[in-house]
Amino acid sequence: MLTIFSMPKAFRGHIGIIQRNAIQSWTGLSPRPEIILMGSDEGTKEIAEEFTLRNITEVATNAHGTPLLNDLFHKAEGAASYDILCYVNADILLLKEFATAVQQVSATLARFLLVSERINLDVSEPIAFEQGWEQALRDMAKMRGQRCGHTGIDVFVFPRQTYAKIPDFGLGRLWFDQWLIKAALQSGIPVVDLSNVAPIIHQNHDYNHVPGGADQVWRGKEAEYNLRLYGGIPHAFTLLDVTHKLALDGRIRRVILRRRAAKAREFAWDLLVRRTARVRSAFGLRPKSWQA
Repeated sequence: MLTIFSMPKAFRGHIGIIQRNAIQSWTGLSPRPEIILMGSDEGTKEIAEEFTLRNITEVATNAHGTPLLNDLFHKAEGAASYDILCYVNADILLLKEFATAVQQVSATLARFLLVSERINLDVSEPIAFEQGWEQALRDMAKMRGQRCGHTGIDVFVFPRQTYAKIPDFGLGRLWFDQWLIKAALQSGIPVVDLSNVAPIIHQNHDYNHVPGGADQVWRGKEAEYNLRLYGGIPHAFTLLDVTHKLALDGRIRRVILRRRAAKAREFAWDLLVRRTARVRSAFGLRPKSWQA
């Protein structure tokens, strides 16, 4: 069994819609997980009561009023009824294959961190959770979704006591997600990528809920502080650094040289595409023509 925990923002406007969508998708997983909503922002208590979820209201914050990752994880783990925990951002939709993937890995490995690349999708309305909703969402993601790449990591599944000591990262700012991968790798814990079997769907949104908006999230003082805690080197630990992946046949396979392969592709793109752009343009070879 699985305990999911998350810290929603205030349930207002578009953020409120997509958070409700996300949480309701979690309740549909089988077997149904325990779900703990952290914090006391507007609407959290009401959503917890509506869907029969647990609510832990008190989470420590930094001087800016931003919740702290270490206190969030500590309190969630202390309250969890099950030994496998999942931290997920409150705008993430989870489908049934996610629960299946967690069961497959946890039946094989005693220690692990499970991650998955997110697919970004515009969702503006409440989802009608009726028969066929998951397949309709998959089809929509296939047609209009965009893969976020190796830095798009919004879900983390791990056994109890995986993270005994966590720095005081500000939640919702950059770099804490990649630190969770770094810490697992440095402890010799297999990091398993579920992306091919169970990609997750991120509902796109703006950052109006944060004072200073997206600029504060990406380049503000809290992001700079998080980067120092992380180790100071951006994107040093991402999905390029996983040790294993879950295959469609249910086997856990070792991942070798993924980061080197990505660097080789980037070099080839730079050499064959970026640096030849002017020459191709002079000969009228626009992308559609030369790619064809």
